[in-house]
Amino acid sequence: MVDQTIFDTVRSYADAWAAGDLVGVLDAYHDDFVLHYFGESDLAGDHEGKDAAVTALVAATERTARRLLEVEDVLAGERFGAIIAREEVGVDDRRVIRRVLVFTVADDQLAECWLYDEDQRAIDQLWSVHHP
Repeated sequence: MVDQTIFDTVRSYADAWAAGDLVGVLDAYHDDFVLHYFGESDLAGDHEGKDAAVTALVAATERTARRLLEVEDVLAGERFGAIIAREEVGVDDRRVIRRVLVFTVADDQLAECWLYDEDQRAIDQLWSVHHP
């Protein structure tokens, strides 16, 4: 069964992300937002609190020069929502990867996110190289 609040919250975030609406994206994060990055780079781990999570997101974006190509789908169930997205990443060697972002929702905001990358090894390599 779909929790409509979860779906609406994740859909709103996906729409803001796709539109390049930075204010809408940032407003979607709960103050206690927790971001879970996997892999073996220095960005891997849990980033607790909105400020820490946004700092990690900015660093990941700078290191990968990522660009959203498409939100392929938004999903929701009883406990989690998810976005399936395709992004272009890489500085010198651009490639397209699929990412799955799994969310919990609290107070109509994103409370927690787990990011699953199609090619974690490539992401680890990009995240491990510091670009100006």
